[in-house]
Amino acid sequence: MENNKSFLWPEGILIALLALCGVFSLAFMMLLRPNPSEAQIRQSINVKDVAANVGTQQQMEKLKAAMLTSWQQEAQKKGLSYAIPLRFQGAIVKAAKLTKGEKVIALTFDDGPWPQTTEQVLDILKSNNNIKGTFFVVGQNLKNYPELGKQIVSQGHVIANHTWHHWYHSFNPQAAAFEIDRTTDLIYQITGAKTNLFRPPGGILHNGLAAYAKGQKYTVVMWSADSIDYKLPTVPKLIDNVIKDSKPGGIVLMHDGGGNRSKTVQALPEIISNFRKQGYRFVTIPELLEMEDADQKLLANKK
Repeated sequence: MENNKSFLWPEGILIALLALCGVFSLAFMMLLRPNPSEAQIRQSINVKDVAANVGTQQQMEKLKAAMLTSWQQEAQKKGLSYAIPLRFQGAIVKAAKLTKGEKVIALTFDDGPWPQTTEQVLDILKSNNNIKGTFFVVGQNLKNYPELGKQIVSQGHVIANHTWHHWYHSFNPQAAAFEIDRTTDLIYQITGAKTNLFRPPGGILHNGLAAYAKGQKYTVVMWSADSIDYKLPTVPKLIDNVIKDSKPGGIVLMHDGGGNRSKTVQALPEIISNFRKQGYRFVTIPELLEMEDADQKLLANKK
């Protein structure tokens, strides 16, 4: 049986709706009286002032939170998922093999979500013609900063699994299942996204995590260009680390969390600019894999 629970409007939305109703009611009355008096005009201005005052920072934050919650519920109903071609399910990928040499590159970010840094990275991507990236999140960080996880997905980026604790030691199957399954479940609970992409911490492939992920048909995503930003190089060095090893179909490793990532934030706009000057465009990991799959199918048809 369904629970008969009455729907409660969020306070911010209710106040805003009441103010808007006041404006619309006054506008309708003025249509009936085409010659408004000075007092009526003053009244109209006062009602608009009330509506404007509702838009205080606090009310806007409540409205924003309500919209994110609504989006999250809708996403969970639809079950947002990323289409991964069958050939890559349970496989390890370091880059895409594109026969046409199309200049595409995938920017990936590990270890978030993280206070300030994740949002700064999101803002940079958005301000550069809405570039979409792939974010490999740590479960316990997502638990601590769920709103950042929602922002990643609501802005059109791909969210993926980077274990719960980001530990490097060996795991038996039960421990590996805990690290990976718990993170995937939380990603779904918070964002509505069903991820099937996994990246092992430190890129370690032989400690039990990658084996479990492959057995569960995750695509294990590595990289072809490493920014080495976790060693805190200078900004020019960080940029050079990315650019020198990047080729069409490549996957770039950077970090938006797990420590001080201010150098990454400083370098990111220049990295984007450099790639664009070389004629690259930016894709997510699922898009990159779809491109390789289409290439391989085309080759197979020609044989």
